[in-house]
Amino acid sequence: MDNFSAFLSFMAFVLLLKQILIVEGISDTTKDDGFMGILGAIVDNSSRIGKEESVAMQIAAEDFFNKNNQRLDLKIRNSQGDPLQAALAARSLIDTDQVQAILGPQTWEEVSLVAEIGSKRHIPIMSLADATPEWATELCTFLVQASPNKLKQMEAITAMVQRWEWHQVTIIYEEKDFSATAVLSHLSNALKEVGAEISHYVALPSLASSWSEHLEGLKISQNRVFVVHLSLPLAIELFEKAKRMKMMEKDCVWIITDPFASLVLSLNASTISSMQGIVGVKSYIPKNEPHFREFHDKFCQRFSLEYPEEENHEPSIFAAQAYDAAWTVALAMREKKQGRQQILSKILQSDFHGLSGKVQFTDRTISPAHTFQIINVMGERYIELGFWSDGLSFSQTIGESATFSSSTNGLRQVSWPGGTQGTPKGWSPPTSANPLKIGVPTRASFKQYVEVEMEKDHLGNNISFSYKGLAIDVFKATLDELPFDLPYNFFPFDGTIDALVEQIHLKKFDAAIGSIAIRANRYQHAEFTPPYTESGLVMIVPVRSRTQEKAWLIIKPFTNALWVLIGATSIYNGFVIWLIERNHCPELKGSISNQVGTLIWLAFSTLFSLNRNKLKSNLSRITMVVWLFMSLVITQTYTAKLASLLTLPQLEPTVVDVFALQNSNAMVGCAGASYISKYLEEVLHFHHNNIKNFSGADEYAPALRSQEVSALFLNLPLAKVFLAENCKSFTMTGPTYNVGGFGFAFPRGSQLLPSVTQAMLKVSEKGTLQDLEQKMLASQKCMDMDPEEDECLSLSVSPSYFWVLFLFTGGTSSMALAIYIFRAYNSK
Repeated sequence: MDNFSAFLSFMAFVLLLKQILIVEGISDTTKDDGFMGILGAIVDNSSRIGKEESVAMQIAAEDFFNKNNQRLDLKIRNSQGDPLQAALAARSLIDTDQVQAILGPQTWEEVSLVAEIGSKRHIPIMSLADATPEWATELCTFLVQASPNKLKQMEAITAMVQRWEWHQVTIIYEEKDFSATAVLSHLSNALKEVGAEISHYVALPSLASSWSEHLEGLKISQNRVFVVHLSLPLAIELFEKAKRMKMMEKDCVWIITDPFASLVLSLNASTISSMQGIVGVKSYIPKNEPHFREFHDKFCQRFSLEYPEEENHEPSIFAAQAYDAAWTVALAMREKKQGRQQILSKILQSDFHGLSGKVQFTDRTISPAHTFQIINVMGERYIELGFWSDGLSFSQTIGESATFSSSTNGLRQVSWPGGTQGTPKGWSPPTSANPLKIGVPTRASFKQYVEVEMEKDHLGNNISFSYKGLAIDVFKATLDELPFDLPYNFFPFDGTIDALVEQIHLKKFDAAIGSIAIRANRYQHAEFTPPYTESGLVMIVPVRSRTQEKAWLIIKPFTNALWVLIGATSIYNGFVIWLIERNHCPELKGSISNQVGTLIWLAFSTLFSLNRNKLKSNLSRITMVVWLFMSLVITQTYTAKLASLLTLPQLEPTVVDVFALQNSNAMVGCAGASYISKYLEEVLHFHHNNIKNFSGADEYAPALRSQEVSALFLNLPLAKVFLAENCKSFTMTGPTYNVGGFGFAFPRGSQLLPSVTQAMLKVSEKGTLQDLEQKMLASQKCMDMDPEEDECLSLSVSPSYFWVLFLFTGGTSSMALAIYIFRAYNSK
């Protein structure tokens, strides 16, 4: 009896030990030395990807047995794409089939539930989902991401956008796609680095029947570059609807990503016919490798037998990844009697070249893909345009002989939608159904540039707004130069210029016009046309009379050069007359000092009175007549000029430069809520307390007259208007500081901006811009000053006014002197 009890106890111990070994993942393989263990897999057999994964895993198990003579029992469950079904399948595989690892599923919604179960039971889960969040591998310690991160695919798309010179794209994705968040964020950041952006995010719901509003919005939008990141069924539905809506025609660009791009070959001819001209970025498979060619033949044969309803039997990247995942686990399970933690460690230590590329793990995530293939759908298939490699850019081939180019010249010719060969511009002008929304500021300090007036009906109700000013005129003249019609509507904006520019970034307006200064900090929200005004910041100060120079006012009518010329001519003429008449007149003889004094008296007396002495020689008489005529003209000019200087004040600026303002600690003014205050403080180094901001242009002149501020700083275009209205009391002085002029604002990367810029340059080159500005300034008449007074304030008279007269009198005197010398010489 005791022996029997001992036997029962021994058997119970053996059974208990066996159960413990099973739980720990250590199986008894004494019955089959080639048996390694049981591998589970969860796939969605209702999808093309699931079908390919199922076949690829079976081939991997068979290939491993044929190569290593070690058998792996593969248990595959069908989740039908349902996360709950995937979770139930995982429990069945673990509890019933006692698997040591699980491959799949395909979506993160399924993986999240399976990973939670696997981590609790210490079962390695090889996720084949497109993306797994970083926190998931930290939370689920037995979760391994077996499909490579495809975020680099977004950089390939960015390179295409940059090289084809598009600036905005529309991204279309599935509303419930978890992986889209990381993908869109990466694409957005990559586009910003090359000066482009995502203009619209379109999240499509799972039910295609509710897409009408989304697709109508796409059809009327200006942007025509669409990046499609959808699953296979939704992408097929999208392109069929897009074709019916005539969105697969000229000027449209469609770029598709994985998983759809890698499954194009699985589509039938009727489906592909709705996708002509689209460009795809798909994962690269080294198809020329002997290992892959062998796999390809086996896959096509088995796939056609198991799924005869599928027209195409070519394996995609998803089949290759499933094969590599199964092979990875098989290698990790080769050693007998090892626990699940050991299997996980072996998986993470994997390092080999699989069908899909390098298999190596970092932080329980397989190495990301760095090479992608660019395809172009044509006919019933697609053509291979080339490749994009991270850090190397585009090439038509891959491998050691590949030649890389940073431009799309490294790719083959693309056939775009509509059958066009030339690169589409990627946008279309606004239509009457969707006109351009243009913001116009209502707080402009100078209404001459932009003015918004509210029009009312006879009952006093606001019915509409009217817009006028130089900015409006320039904008309309620019539109006349565009090669296409540009429908638009003006909308008043009651806010600062900075806030108006920001509204463009927020997509409240499509553009903004007015007195918008082009500033560097505003480029974060918008881009600008070339300035339609002169650029610069100037200083305006009051003027004062030059009282300190009245003592020398008598010499101001003539310039110094003219005074010297008058003196030299008078002395020369006096010398000629003295020389000719000294033999006829005894008063011209005597001592040398007497003769010099007589010569000087004779030279200058003619300027103020007629010489009463009778001249004896005809030569001296001719010289005297011309000399007297010149003297008469000069004295009359001097008298008139001196009278004007005595009766009209001479004005000068009260301040010459900013240094005088800073040294005197003077107050200066500028427009409120503008960048000028910051410029005065940071660049010109005025103290903050010495800067006064004005809310309106009507405050400028009173503040300067009352000496509330000593100087006013304005943009050069506004300064011209201010001085046109106040031309008597103020003047512009000092240097012109280089700041941006006034321009029109458009969204960053706007497809319309280059055309508007070109049209604006045409307006400037034709002189239209200058005419509009002069017309605006001419309307601002200075009522407190006579135009004739302005002429009297001209500079002193220079020799250029009398050069003919001086040449005539000098020539006459010289001729008389020459004749006199000739006669004197012959008389000897």
